[in-house]
Amino acid sequence: MGLGRLIKRSFEELRAGGLKHMLLKIKFYLRDTKGGCGKKAMEVDSIFGDVLFINGCYLPHPSRYRVSHQREQLLSASIVSEEIFYTDLTLDLIKRYRAFIFFRCPHTELIEEFILKAKHFNKLVLFDIDDLVIDKKYTDLIPYLSTMSAEEKENYDEGVRRIQKTLRLCDGAITTTEALANELRNYVPEVFINRNTASDIMCAYSERALYERDVLPYLDKSQIELKPDIKLQKRLLKKLESEDKDIVKIGYFSGSITHNDDINLILPILKKMMARNERAHLYFVGELDIPAELDEFKERIHALPFVNWWELPKLVASVDINIAPLADTVFNRAKSENKWVEAALVRVPTIASRVGAMEKMISHGETGFLCSTEDEWLEAFDLLINDEKARKNLAERAYKFVHEHCITIKTGTPLCEYLKSKMKKNVAFVLPSTRISGGVLVVLKHCAMLKRAGYDVLIINDNVGNENIVKDGVEINVLSTRTDCFHGSIDIAIGTLWATMDWVTSYRNIKERAYLVQNYETEFYEHGSFFKFRANQTYYLENVKYITISKWCEDWLKNDFHKNCTFIPNGLERSMFPVKERDFSKDKIRILIEGNSDDYYKNVDESFKITSLLDPEKYEVYFLSYQGTPKKWYKVDKFLHRVPYERVWEIYHSCDILLKSSVLESFSYPPLEMMATGGFVVVRPNDGNVEYLRDGENCLFYDGDDLSTAVSAIERIASDAELRKSLFENGLKTADSREWENFREDIIDTYTKN
Repeated sequence: MGLGRLIKRSFEELRAGGLKHMLLKIKFYLRDTKGGCGKKAMEVDSIFGDVLFINGCYLPHPSRYRVSHQREQLLSASIVSEEIFYTDLTLDLIKRYRAFIFFRCPHTELIEEFILKAKHFNKLVLFDIDDLVIDKKYTDLIPYLSTMSAEEKENYDEGVRRIQKTLRLCDGAITTTEALANELRNYVPEVFINRNTASDIMCAYSERALYERDVLPYLDKSQIELKPDIKLQKRLLKKLESEDKDIVKIGYFSGSITHNDDINLILPILKKMMARNERAHLYFVGELDIPAELDEFKERIHALPFVNWWELPKLVASVDINIAPLADTVFNRAKSENKWVEAALVRVPTIASRVGAMEKMISHGETGFLCSTEDEWLEAFDLLINDEKARKNLAERAYKFVHEHCITIKTGTPLCEYLKSKMKKNVAFVLPSTRISGGVLVVLKHCAMLKRAGYDVLIINDNVGNENIVKDGVEINVLSTRTDCFHGSIDIAIGTLWATMDWVTSYRNIKERAYLVQNYETEFYEHGSFFKFRANQTYYLENVKYITISKWCEDWLKNDFHKNCTFIPNGLERSMFPVKERDFSKDKIRILIEGNSDDYYKNVDESFKITSLLDPEKYEVYFLSYQGTPKKWYKVDKFLHRVPYERVWEIYHSCDILLKSSVLESFSYPPLEMMATGGFVVVRPNDGNVEYLRDGENCLFYDGDDLSTAVSAIERIASDAELRKSLFENGLKTADSREWENFREDIIDTYTKN
């Protein structure tokens, strides 16, 4: 990422922290060209993944450990994650991930809106923090801050307040140490400890450092295959020859200027150690002021500049003893054991303060030395300075322990299990298209119920288009197989048409697969069509849960394909279809024909053949269709095309009798909807409507082989007031019995319980 983009990113930081603070962070950022907050493996706004890390820290070291390394832990367990810098965050990313982890993110209006909206979509939102920079009551304990000007201190404090504000918005926190977790529980309800670990590439650089220190200089030239290594070997040999073999190098690797306080803690100890051990040389590395009290040993004190993280293993490997002093404060007890881990990776022993994570992770005398008093420090120094074998044994045990317990590929399981346990179960419906139809409306209703019940719901459009859909006031996330890249996990994916089962069965990262069968789709195609066979094949799938919304579909799935099927009844949103009594004393009675004229099984032609037999002086015909248009021979008084579903009730109100001629339907909604509004239905019976229609009770059937029976049924309704009263009352009862709320629990349980 270029400097221009970095400065653009830094606007928020400039406002909050001031120019000096921002420039310091940019300096550290630019040093870390091999990783850190700017690294982005791929565009996060074009994929579907599991976890998105939002990095709010400009410093490379913390973000590398808490973003890059945790991502590596997740990768080891097949959890797909990405990262983004907090100033690049957009609301559109909410639908693309199941969980969001904000690392050290200061509050902004967008971040607050993002978190609240993510929770609205039942996403998991966590905060990650590796230091107590969450409250002034902690940061005011840092002595270095007292050297700041009033303006600098206020800017720093404002940053702390903004971090706390983001923290409090989250569901919980992830952190590095027990002490830090105890403090964080005052701000969030739940805290998970995931210790800092070394990445795989850190291990690789450390192994290279060991090779260059312990192996390469002593190899015969015939054992060195790479020419660059021969040149390096010569340099290393020359260095070895010039070094004083009798000195013992003691290294302190500072992370920042604030570590001045830690070295001052053991300053009297260092003076005594240097005075009684003339072999000892001190190496101070990084942002550190060398105390004037050590001037008498300046010939044995060496200051080295800050180095990039990939150069650090070689530098640590060059010393004999690593020290990690920490004052026993609440702030330091929250710090991690990084310095010990980094030294152990290159087989260098550590002497550390008996504080916080160091005490938790180091086994005293086995994998390092822990010290609380001056005598303990001096005793550890004396032993390790004078006993090379003790140094090597201690370092070897630490090396083995760290490789088993402190590297990413060995430590990902607890984090992965924690995230999986906290992420809401996600349910993905795969649609052939998001164009509104009866089948799509059923799926949207199921989605709305599941989202309201607390589940993470996604529609996968197996077509172009990923605009979100609103159903019953509930916004549902949509992604597209055509434009979005899928990598994340899905708990249950449900195909909704035979063609969508290709995606459901081929996408690897699905825990449970299901097929919502809404019709016998084999019959969608006429004889001679290859798609007839492709549709039929989807009723033979293995390891797929079959679900249907029609009793007749349940029957043929069981009888013809030997599939046990879960039946969940279709319902009706009664509030969308207000009741209106029809007036049959007017000049003309209005007939409504509904259906796609392009689909043979909708049999719309038959409806128009029937209406052509009616007296045009007494009847007029409206035609409602979302897809097909009137054929030339249709006699239509008004064509209604693609009427929004929420306005369809107005069409029903304007008509008196629905004439429906479909020969194949999974569940026929228009008759039910017409009855719900108080209208009347003349229908050709099929498997998709006889589930709730009763001839002479709530509708009138006609015989498809004798169209005159349809004409007779229409005329009976038009002339018989008693019949209309009976059909009206029973039709409303039928509609009430199909209210969606009656089936809510069945629907939710079908998708969420195994």
